[in-house]
Parts: sequence; C-alpha cells; structure tokens
Amino acid sequence: MVRGGRWAVVCAAVALVMAGCGQRAAEHEPDFASAEELPERLGADGITITVGDPDAPVKVHLYEDPRCPYCEEFETTGGGPQLREVMLDRWARAEYTLASFLDDRVGGTGSKKAVNALRAALEEGKFVEYHEVLYANQPEESVDGYTDAYLLQLAGKVKGLRSPKFDAAVRSMKYRAFVTASQKDYEKAGGAKEPEGPGTPTAVINDKRIPLQYGALLLERDAFAELLQQIYDQPGEWQDTTL
Repeated sequence: MVRGGRWAVVCAAVALVMAGCGQRAAEHEPDFASAEELPERLGADGITITVGDPDAPVKVHLYEDPRCPYCEEFETTGGGPQLREVMLDRWARAEYTLASFLDDRVGGTGSKKAVNALRAALEEGKFVEYHEVLYANQPEESVDGYTDAYLLQLAGKVKGLRSPKFDAAVRSMKYRAFVTASQKDYEKAGGAKEPEGPGTPTAVINDKRIPLQYGALLLERDAFAELLQQIYDQPGEWQDTTL
C-alpha cells in the first residue's frame, strides 16, 4: 500500500459514493455489549473466519497478514475500530482471510505462527480478543517477532485463552494445514492479474472490492466509517459505483 497523496485518494474514493444520505432506522436485535460477545466461527470452506451477526447487511471481507504494518495501522488507528463499532451495532460483519506471504518476503515464520495461533484462539472462542491483542503488540515487520513464546505471552492478555490445549496447538503448529489453505485462498483472491494475492490489507465490501489505488481509505478512520454508513444507508448505490 502506498501512503503518498493519502488524503487526495481518500477524498476521491469517498466522492465516488453518494453523499448526504440519512441513517437507516434500526432493524436489528439489541446491540452486542462488547467485542467479547461477537459471534465468531469458521466458514463452511474451512478457511474464512466470520465475526459478527451473520444476518448483518454489510459484509466486510478482509485480507490480512499478521506481520503487515498497514494491517496493524488499519486495525489500531484506521478503519478497524470503526468496523468493530458497527459490528457491535449488528449492521456489519467481518470475514477474515489470513495470509502469511510476508514470511517468504522478509524471512522467518512469524506470519505462519501467528495465523496458526489465531486459528487456535478461534477454537477457544477467543479469536476477536486475540486478533486485537496481536495487532496492538505487533513486532516490526523486519523482525521475526511472532515466536511461540511471544504468541503465548500475548495470549496471556486474553482472559481464559491460555490452557494446555491452546499452548500445545501453538507450539506444535496444529493448524498448519489451515495456514497453508488460507494463504492459497489469499493468492486465489488476486485472480490472474495478481497471482501472488491482492495485497494487505484488502477489503471487499458486499462482494465489491476497494481497489489498491484507494487502499488509503482503509487507514483513515472517519472516511472509512463514512463509507460503511453510506453503504448501509443506500446499498444499491454502492453496487452501482465504479471504483
């Protein structure tokens, strides 16, 4: 993702979506009280991790690599916190495809180990909390910092996650097959034009991808929140938008 000219890109991207629409009236069950209450599950494909109300009208599919610094920016100071807010409001849900290509690009095994640990956390119903902790404590991209010891240390920050079962899954790379399949799914998402994958973070909202040239939108909290609100208010306009 390129940072240069971020604000110009953000303004251009938001301008492509209609402006001046009112907020849709609430049409859902009571909101979730906290992120810990968000439902989380593994999809039927055995790869996609879904978080939030399965009936939420706005679906945000995210492609992330745990070592990616732009993913960290999205999740901590960019659009991620706003996405969590509307997930709590039940009108958006998130889907995650977890890549691990940075291990091959910069060396090491940290991405693979982190993806495996996230899958182990999902098994314990703690994916949401652990995912947040990993990005809040992400090592430098060039440092292969997601070691077994560090991943277990961070797991200690999530109440109820550490156990002999979880620890063994982390140390043994129990979900190695999931890590491989998830990386392949990430590469497949790039299609013929991007055989190595679409880049991270990439967001596909209601099956419509935000192109790489507008990727800076993901890193601007207010602009991303506005985009989600507009898609929720007038979904037909989003589907008709050419990005």
